[in-house]
Amino acid sequence: MAATNHAQAIKKDSQTYLTTALLQLLRTHDLDTITVTQVVKRAGVSRMAFYRNFSTLAELLTAYFAPAIAARFQDVLQHVPAEQKLVAMGQFFSDFAPTLQLAAQRGFESIIQQLFDDNMTTFYQTTMAEAGLTAVQLKYWTKFMSAGVYAIWREWLLNGQTESLTTIHDLLATLQNSTMEALVKAAKEA
Repeated sequence: MAATNHAQAIKKDSQTYLTTALLQLLRTHDLDTITVTQVVKRAGVSRMAFYRNFSTLAELLTAYFAPAIAARFQDVLQHVPAEQKLVAMGQFFSDFAPTLQLAAQRGFESIIQQLFDDNMTTFYQTTMAEAGLTAVQLKYWTKFMSAGVYAIWREWLLNGQTESLTTIHDLLATLQNSTMEALVKAAKEA
């Protein structure tokens, strides 16, 4: 068992070193110009250590960002009152601004967007499960809202955050509520 714990500690350290190295390289290089060789050299680990843990650099970034994004969404789902959920998510978006800016600048925004979409899907399907929509309506409304929220968040964050977070929150709440009301009305009339 001690050997297993030691091996797990080494694996965890290798992952940390690789992640740190890649994030350092991303400060000055686009993701598509960075090689595994550059990352392992900077991390001070072998290529084998990389490939034991990851297949691609994108997979390494996903492994790094996924738990942090999921944890924030889960925190909001489980610990924030319903009427404050959008405000809490807005604060998360604001806090995450430097990461999104780096992702957009350095070519890994698709990773952040996919993680966001996965978590927004869970968020909306959990919070809107009792809204009175059919399964099909909920599925597509969730995708619609996820894409829209991401687009608004991205626009706001990358273009200087000139509007207040409250303005963005109110806009999202209006869009969410009005589209939901229209679908519920359509479902009742069908």
